[in-house]
Amino acid sequence: MRDCSFPVMLTKNVNGDEIPERGNWSNKAENLLTMVGYAIGLGNIWRFPYLAYKNGGGAFLIPYFLMLVLCGIPLFFLENVIGQFCSQGPLNVWRAVPLLQGVGLSMVIMNSFVAIYYNVIIAYSLYYMFASFQSPLPWSSCLSWADSNCSKTPTVYCNVSGAVVSNWTLENRTCPSSDMITVPMQSPSEQYWDRVALQRSSGLDETGPVVWHLALCLLLSTMFTVAALIKGIKSSGKVVYFTATFPYVIILILLIRGVTLEGARDGVEFFIGSQSNMTKLMEAQVWKDAATQTFFSLAISTGGILTLSSYNNFHNNMFLDAAVVSIINHVTSVFAGIAIFSVLGHMAFLYGKPIGEVVKEGFGLAFIAYPEALSKLPISTLWSFLFFLMIFIVGLDSQFTILEVITTCLSDANPETLRSKRSLLTIMTCGVVYLLGLPCVTRAGIYWVTLLDTFTINTVLLVVSSTEVTGFIYIYGGNRLIKDIEMMLGKKSFCFWLWWRACWFVISPCIVVVILFWSCVSFEPPTYGKVQYPDWGVALGWCISAFVIIWIPVVAVYKLLRAEGSPWKRLKLLCSPSEEWRPYLDIHRGERYSEERCHRRRAGSTNNIKCESKF
Repeated sequence: MRDCSFPVMLTKNVNGDEIPERGNWSNKAENLLTMVGYAIGLGNIWRFPYLAYKNGGGAFLIPYFLMLVLCGIPLFFLENVIGQFCSQGPLNVWRAVPLLQGVGLSMVIMNSFVAIYYNVIIAYSLYYMFASFQSPLPWSSCLSWADSNCSKTPTVYCNVSGAVVSNWTLENRTCPSSDMITVPMQSPSEQYWDRVALQRSSGLDETGPVVWHLALCLLLSTMFTVAALIKGIKSSGKVVYFTATFPYVIILILLIRGVTLEGARDGVEFFIGSQSNMTKLMEAQVWKDAATQTFFSLAISTGGILTLSSYNNFHNNMFLDAAVVSIINHVTSVFAGIAIFSVLGHMAFLYGKPIGEVVKEGFGLAFIAYPEALSKLPISTLWSFLFFLMIFIVGLDSQFTILEVITTCLSDANPETLRSKRSLLTIMTCGVVYLLGLPCVTRAGIYWVTLLDTFTINTVLLVVSSTEVTGFIYIYGGNRLIKDIEMMLGKKSFCFWLWWRACWFVISPCIVVVILFWSCVSFEPPTYGKVQYPDWGVALGWCISAFVIIWIPVVAVYKLLRAEGSPWKRLKLLCSPSEEWRPYLDIHRGERYSEERCHRRRAGSTNNIKCESKF
């Protein structure tokens, strides 16, 4: 018997790449910083603090970090493994299970939608960052752009003998509480957001013209993205030294300033301190919110982790990467929440209101509540500029990877044509994303952003994730995957794999399925404030969701029809790894994948070479 496993020397190019034609990270730091920058997104800053406050404050941290251990780290590790093993993007990793290659296509389409509206959110932060150069801040008081409903305080009327009197005072008597009528007003920051920044229309039906200051900010955001990605990971890997670290400097500055303010302690106490409500742990909704936030904040099953890990060296310790990045992500959420709630506590103190009346979620927190709180501070322009600079950088960091998913998949699908034209591919991709983002900077733009955010991420991502886990753990085989991992990391003990088997086979899939089922049952049509979406808007949203995930069954059916043999034989063939599923370099394939190499060589050789199965 002749041995077919010929020794091959691993050579690297001048850049130190294992795979010169595709490229690798220049060093470990670039890989980790890029993953940290991608995982830590805007949700860590404006979604987590509100969720923690709503779900019991410090009590919420218990299920939050428990879900990190049970679901977050295992699935983050799984995606790192898959991408690093084959050094391919989200499309080509499904050579392991050809029947489900549509999952990779769904990931690319999902990222395309996300890239459109995420770019718009970055444009919002750019606009506010530029507006912060004005002194006083333009949203600190009701100026010429405001209407009669703008006020820093609510208007109080008194019903006296059937007549309503404003600002009641008569012979030094106050109005009895039973006769007081309080009319809520819009704060200057809220009207500035609606009337100046967005120039918001009445609803999705009223599109209106393009808001040109937002369109210009959108263009500037696109140009920053192109500059960072022009040479792929070789350029973005250098940019993240700043973009992944500087937000922490800003958060630290805001935190130090925030905790020195009067009333800050009350804000922090409500966030994670003594005001925490431990009884909330008895509510199922709290655990669902913790699992959902963990899942979405780590960007699991979006294709980003698969893409970034595909540029790792083959023997990189991806387990360490998964643990470090996941833990940093969760700790950052708490860190940012303290910085935000300390300032909100100060605002509540100044207004004499409970914390709950000043806390908002999402856009309301980032562009209304927090800017209003910052406007009350000395040197408010500085604090406002730093805050929106942080929002801009955090958003930009995530946008880098979102677009990298798209360009990587395109170049992997057409390596001969597109790899040598990476710069042109990046420019064209970013240009298309900019043009498609223009409807989102019309006067109805915020409604489109909310619609895309609701229907391209929530349920869709859970469907993709459940299919991904099913494909690699149950069809490809978790035990086979463990053997692949040991080719990269070396042999591990049975006890080490016992935990990962429990998570991959049982715990994590169950959590994903429960969240998916709950999300479908508890779904409510999207709204923006008090504005309801028209029926056609909701229907369009569901069409977007369907367009993302329909490729999973469509591609499966297409491949079944193209395969040869009986239906059972076709299904069995497409549930088995294709010939192309293997480590990228021959030297890394070892004995487990040498049989395939032998058969290919024997087909072109007259020698009688015998190949044995090594599986």
